Amino acid sequence: MDSDPRAVRVRIEADGLHLTRCRDAEGVYYVLRGADAADAADAVNMADAVDTVSDAAAGATALPLAEALHARIRPVGSAEAVLRGWARGAPPPYVAFEDPAAREPVRVRAGAIVIRDGRILLIHFTDEAYYEIPGGGVEAGESPRAAAVRELREESGLAGAVVAEVARIWKAGRREHYFTLDAEGALGPPETLDTYGGVPVWVPVADLPRTPVWPRRLAWRIAHWHRTGWPVRPAELADSVEDLTAPCDW
Repeated sequence: MDSDPRAVRVRIEADGLHLTRCRDAEGVYYVLRGADAADAADAVNMADAVDTVSDAAAGATALPLAEALHARIRPVGSAEAVLRGWARGAPPPYVAFEDPAAREPVRVRAGAIVIRDGRILLIHFTDEAYYEIPGGGVEAGESPRAAAVRELREESGLAGAVVAEVARIWKAGRREHYFTLDAEGALGPPETLDTYGGVPVWVPVADLPRTPVWPRRLAWRIAHWHRTGWPVRPAELADSVEDLTAPCDW
């Protein structure tokens, strides 16, 4: 994850995490009040986010933890550190200014979220005892949406159609786009699938928070969204989690 030597002061009071409320073409997002709003906006190519200091002050707000967990908070790397500590009962007074969205990704990945009858399709890698959401690299000239459909077909044999983009995740230099898809048909014969040794399986959505699924910060959110409603705008998350067996609710 890309780091900046600047420290971001974290202000959490009785009313919640203090943030600056901003807007881009996709709607409302928030910037940590301790970060420079203009720098955070530049890091995600949103130069129109905050025009003046007075505008930033006018957008001052606070979110309780339950809302902050599902808000678009930038810089995304700093937000990950804040939410991790806060959810564990130890909110940090400062975090590093970290925004992996500031750099060109080393790879762009697209993932397909397919749910049927309360079960989600995952690729199970039995040798390493973990699961991942079907998906793979976006090819030259291909959109992430098209890649999600193609990867689903290659890894499961299912023919899918994109419903919505629900998350963007920055992990290990990659930018990953995750889409919900409607899909028809049955899983293809294992010998016809391109899963790099994994096996497509259906897992109860309710089990996701306790299942070693990568990316970890997305897994529990899928279970939450399936129960309460999908986000109107794609979630924005940095994910530095390596231990997929450890609890994660942030």
